[in-house]
Amino acid sequence: MPIPLFNSIASWLLKKRYHQIELFLKYPEEVQEEVLLQLLEFAEDTEIGRLYEFDTIETYKEFKERLPIVSYEEIEPIIERTRRGEQNLFWPTKVKLFAKSSGTTNAKSKFIPVSAEALEDCHYKSSKDLLCLYLNNNENSQLFTGKSLRLGGSKELYEDNGSLFGDLSAILIDNMPLWAEYSSTPSNKVSLMSEWESKLMAIIHESVQENVTSLAGVPSWMLVLMNKVLEETGKENLFQVWQNLEVYFHGGVNFSPYKEQYKKILPNENFRYYEIYNASEGFFAIQDRNGVDDLLLMLDYGIFYEFIPMNLYGSLEQEAIPLWEIETGKNYAIIITTNSGLWRYKIGDTVRFTSKNPYRIKVTGRTKHHINVFGEELIIENAEEALKIACAETKAEIMDYTAGPVFMVDNKKGAHEWVMEFRTLPQDFNSFVEIFDNALKSLNSDYEAKRHNNITLNLPLVHIARKNLFYDWLKANDKLGGQHKIPRLSNKRDYLEELLLMN
Repeated sequence: MPIPLFNSIASWLLKKRYHQIELFLKYPEEVQEEVLLQLLEFAEDTEIGRLYEFDTIETYKEFKERLPIVSYEEIEPIIERTRRGEQNLFWPTKVKLFAKSSGTTNAKSKFIPVSAEALEDCHYKSSKDLLCLYLNNNENSQLFTGKSLRLGGSKELYEDNGSLFGDLSAILIDNMPLWAEYSSTPSNKVSLMSEWESKLMAIIHESVQENVTSLAGVPSWMLVLMNKVLEETGKENLFQVWQNLEVYFHGGVNFSPYKEQYKKILPNENFRYYEIYNASEGFFAIQDRNGVDDLLLMLDYGIFYEFIPMNLYGSLEQEAIPLWEIETGKNYAIIITTNSGLWRYKIGDTVRFTSKNPYRIKVTGRTKHHINVFGEELIIENAEEALKIACAETKAEIMDYTAGPVFMVDNKKGAHEWVMEFRTLPQDFNSFVEIFDNALKSLNSDYEAKRHNNITLNLPLVHIARKNLFYDWLKANDKLGGQHKIPRLSNKRDYLEELLLMN
């Protein structure tokens, strides 16, 4: 089929889905309630379905009263039974795929079930919706005249007692529909290579020969790849390598700290950036407009959402609420019930709603990745906005960072200790620290109160990391490439101590 014709047909088919999206935009509560009741009916004869008498649950209120909110540790035994071959425990169809979550720590891995329904009705459906929303907003797109350069997980799939596990991206690539494989580069063989540094060169070798029109991957690792492309080709920017590039689809980490670096290697005001929000447990939200920083919550992927206000999270007063009871501007922990058999599961992410009509969100961090040793409630969103301000005012570029507490000892005040790796150092380092501290105060009243007259917290202690410190730390922990992320904020000093020893 001629490429222009393929582009036209693919665009037409994807745009047809927009009418279905309009349905949940118009009737969000009804769609979510229907998702919940369908999940309960489908799984009523499973072990969990019989335990909680799914066949007698007719309302959200009954569902909420009957089923507990759970963490991974609480459902690990039933997941392990499934991995050993038992079926019909938490989901009625055979579950043989498990996404091994990479996370940001060296802790025990999680094995998240991925059903056939989740693959088709959530993960692959979302991939089509991402393209649908992009094409709906960009009528003149020539996306399908070329290929998408995807940067996925760097581990192959492993077999264990008849089940398969690996990075979610490896599962998606291995089960990818033909239309997606046809429109992607590099090949599946290269995408699933294990050794990151060899894989990097193989991706470059295959992809520079292609007409790449879009990029897709985690910003931190995509930036490593893109800079290596420029180094290997001797070009000054990516349009000299791929002249038809038009969009970068990104997710996994906050894009804000990397955006200025991307603008330098993609120097075109018309180039688009589109954010997604997905995880091993499911695909949740997609940027649905050009040039915005919030995401449309996708309500018909077989996922039912609940939310716990973060000011109550972990307390005796904590209570989950459905989508239709949320308030804009508040920070919430997400609870999901999914078509992979996760029932009222704490995913560990936090979001803030920017709109209720339609429901749009911004990802604000992780329930565990914040610093609250002194009552300061510092979240990743605060940190990255403050870093953005400090970098802009001191002409700095930051690549990676992590932070933890300096605990009070005897009469000494506490503090936050930071390790930051810069691509471009601040013009005045002391000014950078002061601006950063003041920005945190302006963004977080609890932090400001603890910093007032150094009553509890001293000025942040900031270490400049040597070049490639975070890369070397990830390599030492076998976490190069794919979905692996730098731990940003922690109430402990484990990461800090390891990095400081290597600095």
